[in-house]
Amino acid sequence: MIENFGLQSAGSAGTEIHLMTVDDFAIWQAKASDAHQGWISAQNFHAKPGKSIYFATTDGRIDFAIGIFGNHAVWDGAALAASLPKGHWQFTAASDDLDAGLLESLALGWGLGQYQFHTYRSAPAPAVNYLTLPDGIHADRLIGQMGGIYLCRDLINQPPNHMTPAALQTAMETLAKTHDATLETHSGAALESEFPAINIVGRAAEIAPRLMDLRWGKKGPKVTLIGKGITFDSGGLDLKPSKAMEMMKKDMGGAATVLGLAAALMASHVDIQLRVLVAAAENAVSDRSMRPLDIIDTRAGLKVEVGNTDAEGRLVLADAITYALEDTPDFLIDFATLTGAARVALGTELPALFCNHDKTAAAILAAANMAEDPLWRLPLFDDYDRHLDAGYAALSSTGLSGYGGAITAALFLRRFAGKNTNWAHIDVMAWNLASRPGRPKGGEAMGLRALYGFIESFQTTS
Repeated sequence: MIENFGLQSAGSAGTEIHLMTVDDFAIWQAKASDAHQGWISAQNFHAKPGKSIYFATTDGRIDFAIGIFGNHAVWDGAALAASLPKGHWQFTAASDDLDAGLLESLALGWGLGQYQFHTYRSAPAPAVNYLTLPDGIHADRLIGQMGGIYLCRDLINQPPNHMTPAALQTAMETLAKTHDATLETHSGAALESEFPAINIVGRAAEIAPRLMDLRWGKKGPKVTLIGKGITFDSGGLDLKPSKAMEMMKKDMGGAATVLGLAAALMASHVDIQLRVLVAAAENAVSDRSMRPLDIIDTRAGLKVEVGNTDAEGRLVLADAITYALEDTPDFLIDFATLTGAARVALGTELPALFCNHDKTAAAILAAANMAEDPLWRLPLFDDYDRHLDAGYAALSSTGLSGYGGAITAALFLRRFAGKNTNWAHIDVMAWNLASRPGRPKGGEAMGLRALYGFIESFQTTS
């Protein structure tokens, strides 16, 4: 399987890539042979992180390469994979500064750069560039994360006629079978009575909504992941403009992220009691669509006035959060492509983190920094909570203010999570608008590696 990631087992031989910093290269170049110095000059090569240069033998074969890395090892590794000719490579250290963690990050970036989604293309997929797994790294951890990220990307990239609520259920069934987990699905009459908000959001679609509940692990802290699984978001009766609908297959990006994260945690055998809830529905238009100003029921018993039918994600998450808390998790997190407001505030590449507890938030942000998987904390600003009290029900789904939409959405979720729960919410784009090394255009697992690192440490300190 690792060959699919452009990685091969440790011990397999490849052409050497001598890893150097910019300073290392300057020292090496000063002592290099005239032939090597002439080649560097002829290639107009200037050492920068992510850049590489290779040297040939007299008969034209590649002898070795030099790869430059800096402070962003994951993406430097991806850039090296993109810049070197297709073949089979292995890392060697030019100094003693390369610890196992750095090598693991470089290899991770290399593998992320090999991702391709060619399911529906007739042309053969481009060749993969292979790297021997470096000695001394945590291979299970690396491969677990890689598999989770690939799974997440694959799910998001599927077209909406293939990635339906039923298809999400199938993906979770496969995941459960692979890792010997259990899966329970709530649908039909049971969903309508027990999870009314999820049912109302998805009842207009041809393929019925459902809630999937995966459980794995017998020891360690209870960690629950919740994913928004809106497989296509038309906006409902508050119909999106056509341009805004073009990427709405990614509205199940939260579900894809938690499934990828779960896959990584299970493959790496992290000692936790893992639960994964995915609220799957399509926000479609029919005579059964919910309407603006409808007052709907929730599992928590709170009645909610629908402010806008295009703010459906928070409704399905409300029921899922309520259900999760009935099992008193030690840590609860939801991922969701929830608001355009978060993208306006932070752009498309920086997910917004909301968290009830400063200590937990600090630990998540530290893990994000370590993993080169950035998050930015936004406030659960209590004064804005009043905006949710507008209307004719206990709670408005959107409130009256047109400002601070990411915050008011998070505050809406907090009404169901509670102020004292160890809960976090990540509002994520789940999509790369353009390709960069290691980050191809399309579905993306934003925040997955950050939360993997946090949960991995959470289980050892709880």
